[in-house]
Amino acid sequence: MTTIAVLADPPREGFVLPELVESSPLSASEVAELYAQMLKDTFLAAAKSGGELLVNYRPDDAIPSEFVGDASSEEELRALAEDALADVTLDDDETVRFEVQVGETFAGRAGNTATHLLREEGVDSAAVVDGTAPMLTRKELDSAAMKLRRSEVVLGPAEDGRAYFVGLTDTIDFQDAYTTPELETLTRRGVDAGHEVDFLPTMTSVRTGEDLRSLVPLLNARIAAGRIVPVNTATYLHELGLRVEERNGDRKLAR
Repeated sequence: MTTIAVLADPPREGFVLPELVESSPLSASEVAELYAQMLKDTFLAAAKSGGELLVNYRPDDAIPSEFVGDASSEEELRALAEDALADVTLDDDETVRFEVQVGETFAGRAGNTATHLLREEGVDSAAVVDGTAPMLTRKELDSAAMKLRRSEVVLGPAEDGRAYFVGLTDTIDFQDAYTTPELETLTRRGVDAGHEVDFLPTMTSVRTGEDLRSLVPLLNARIAAGRIVPVNTATYLHELGLRVEERNGDRKLAR
C-alpha cells in the first residue's frame, strides 16, 4: 500500500498560488477557492485509490501573520477533507491521517515526510503531491503503486519541467531536490541513489495562468464528451465561466 501525502496549505486568499493570481483573470479569493477545490479532488482520488491518504498540513506558526485565519490550518483542512469525502465509504480500518509538516522549504517538507514514512513507519511506498494536479485520479495513483513495485522512484511530469507526483520505495537526497527543472533534478537524485526511475503520464499542475489555460479546454472537452473529470475543480471552473479565446493571434483565458 502506498501512503499518499498531500502537502496542503490552508486555502487562504493571497497565501496560496500567488503566481496564478498575477497571471490569470482570477482574483485572489477565486484562486483560493480553486485551490480548495483541487485539494478536494486530490483527497477524493487518494481516498478512492488502494493507498492511504495523509494530509500533511502547514502549521500555523509557519504561516505569515498577514494570512492568519479564524480557524487553525488543521481545522480548515480537516473541514475540507470531510466535505470532499462525505460520500466516500471508507473501510472499517481506514482513516484519513492529519500530520503537521516539518521543514522550511517545500523540498525539506517533502523530504522529511517521505523519509519519516519510509524509515520510521516502514511503509511499502510513499508518495508526495501538492494538490494542484486535479487530473490525478484513482487510476493514476493505482498505476503509480504498480510501477513502484518495479522501480524505487516514480515521477509525474508536469509542464515546464515540474513534477506533480513523487513516489518512492526508498529514500533519495531531498536537499534542493525541487531545483528547476524539478523533474530532471528529482530524476538525477533517484539515479544517484542507485534507483530505477519510472514516470506517470504528463498532466497539468496549476500554478500559473498558462497552466490554467491548458487545463480549462481539457476539462471542457471531457465534459462535452461525457468523460470523467475532477468534479469539484470542473464544477468551480464552469461556475467561473472560464474559456480560452484567441485574441490578436494569442490564446487567452476569458470569462
